Amino acid sequence: MKEPTLMGHLCRTRPTDLVFVVDSSRSVRPVEFEKVKVFLSQVIESLDVGPNATRVGLVNYASSVKQEFPLWAHSSKAELLQAVRRIQPLSTGTMTGLAIHFAITKALSDAEGGRPRSPDISKVVIVVTDGRPQDSVRDVSARARASGIELFAIGVGRVDKATLQQIASEPQDEHVDYVESYSVIEKLSKKFQEAFCLVSDLCATGDHDCEQVCISSPGSYTCACRDGFTLNSDGKTCNVCNGGGGSSATDLVFLIDGSKSVRPENFELVKKFINQIVDTLDVSDKLAQVGLVQYSSSVRQEFPLGRFHTKKDIKAAVRNMSYMEKGTMTGAALKYLIDNSFTVSSGARPGAQKVGIVFTDGRSQDYINDAAKKAKDLGFKMFAVGVGNAVEDELREIASEPVAEHYFYTADFKTINQIGKKLQKRICVDRKTKARGVEQLSNRRTVSKRLAILENRIV
Repeated sequence: MKEPTLMGHLCRTRPTDLVFVVDSSRSVRPVEFEKVKVFLSQVIESLDVGPNATRVGLVNYASSVKQEFPLWAHSSKAELLQAVRRIQPLSTGTMTGLAIHFAITKALSDAEGGRPRSPDISKVVIVVTDGRPQDSVRDVSARARASGIELFAIGVGRVDKATLQQIASEPQDEHVDYVESYSVIEKLSKKFQEAFCLVSDLCATGDHDCEQVCISSPGSYTCACRDGFTLNSDGKTCNVCNGGGGSSATDLVFLIDGSKSVRPENFELVKKFINQIVDTLDVSDKLAQVGLVQYSSSVRQEFPLGRFHTKKDIKAAVRNMSYMEKGTMTGAALKYLIDNSFTVSSGARPGAQKVGIVFTDGRSQDYINDAAKKAKDLGFKMFAVGVGNAVEDELREIASEPVAEHYFYTADFKTINQIGKKLQKRICVDRKTKARGVEQLSNRRTVSKRLAILENRIV
């Protein structure tokens, strides 16, 4: 039997006494009955099963009625699912009216685990049948509905559709379902999962916008961040900077070594490293923008600043980046950064802090000193990250002052996530410093203006 879809954690269901009434007459072949059991299991998976939550019983019928298990028998989903697997078809006639009568007089009774009638507890019967009954269903179904029992009717194949209408509660479009064959009955499971759902767990279903942590509340949710991150003003995304460190505009471009020495499996680790940094940024048109350049024997812009406006889109573009696999022309990459990446035509913003993160795993095959110096002279904040055979003298040449705080090295690609954490904090500190500098400059200008006004008044 096919394993049921695991839906139980997605929804809280109101307390219900639920009885399935399942047709296993001779027209239902054994392989088709197995499909019914899958359907039953999928519905059960969506329920909050327990003595004080939802209790489930099952009635199997053909010419006679067999109670497979009463409401009191199983207090967990695991027990119910095992019990469903053990059911076998009866393979005789179709006494649907008799089965419904048994369900409402016996299966839902106090003796079989039914609870006293209450506005807080639903009484539900789901009838599954594939043929015309050999007895009447109209009167017994009417008595059930009048007593407050909610009846669902599921018909399969050559079922008599008028019978389904006689069974079902109102509104009938919500309580009558029909499928062409047992092979597709499973598609109805979602309908019943939703029908019994009282309050959706939006965090479990993924129906939320939280970037890191989703905290459920009845019918809603709130967002939070992992340790070391703070929640941004949008209430959804997270920032590694505390105290408003993301308040200054930043244009950040990654220069990534795609030479053959990196190897494909390590290149995937590099992508994760990039996205680890992206996760800490407050990406928006006014705050952080991200660009990506890959280099080997040549230089290729993967995407410019400002092309993507959300972390999700940036991270997807990083994951889709293909590996170049050639030489290591770090100098050419730095020159590209200067001449192209931080230009207005490539999406850079006047006044935004310019940050370059250069990642390499080996010695450059071209000259880097002039380009590295020019990048820093232009005011770019340059970080250098080296792995394996990277040359530390080259990393120091690329890094901004103080050099010790702007270059990082590790011998193993598997530990670059640790560099990522250090780099996150360093970028944050630099952004805070930049923001404080702008604020101090603004304050000095304000003081100067006030002094000038005061001097004019004195004169």
